[in-house]
Amino acid sequence: MPFEEDEYVFLVGDDSKRHWVKVSYGMIKISSLGTIDGSKFREADDGSTIKVAGAEFTVFRPGTTDLIASLERGAQIVVPKDAASVIMNCDIKCGDKVLEIGAGSGALTTALIRAVAPHGSVHTVELREEFALRALKNIKRTGLDKHWSYQIGDAKTVDIDLRADALVMDMPDPWIAIENLSKNLRPGGRICAYVPNMNQLGSTVTVLRDRGFFDVRAAELMEREIEVHHGGVRPSFQTLGHTGYLIFGRKRT
Repeated sequence: MPFEEDEYVFLVGDDSKRHWVKVSYGMIKISSLGTIDGSKFREADDGSTIKVAGAEFTVFRPGTTDLIASLERGAQIVVPKDAASVIMNCDIKCGDKVLEIGAGSGALTTALIRAVAPHGSVHTVELREEFALRALKNIKRTGLDKHWSYQIGDAKTVDIDLRADALVMDMPDPWIAIENLSKNLRPGGRICAYVPNMNQLGSTVTVLRDRGFFDVRAAELMEREIEVHHGGVRPSFQTLGHTGYLIFGRKRT
């Protein structure tokens, strides 16, 4: 499918560096590359090659991991391995309504929106205005902002006008907010809390079980790349180890 105006793509040259572009069929100025004729995008498609200033670049339509990697970061982000687990274990899909607590830099928000679009939505409650504005800037950059809304408030007391299919909490003390937020989760809806420490995990699991949630469990995910060379194949010496603990559960009536 040819690229459309206003969507974001990236160009990759021989050095593998990514140059992000908002597609326009007019003249486009690309930082560090110069100005190109955007009409080239009319007939280009995902993986096509175009010339910029005499050099060849491949144009790609970004996936979720590409978008997350490109975000302007502030707070520590939820990385793709964890975001994917949230989406799978909470059964988040097109058309769902998701209530998110904690915007951060918008990384998990981006993954959630990509999962529910084009017929669903994500509503985020954020305690700090500056975090919400950073997330908004990043989400606008991905072109997904029409599926997102937010409000400023404390998750422990905030009043939210939403009936959600899934509740995703990225905050240091989610167990304190469960009583207030669980009323916004439909019966059968799924909850996920993302926390960095074991004691936070324990407190969250205990409260969920005490409140009658079904199938309450916790997990930690590890990721290790495999290096492939002409001389052999071996696991990388570097491992993407602890990033956070994931707690899941499902609401009873």
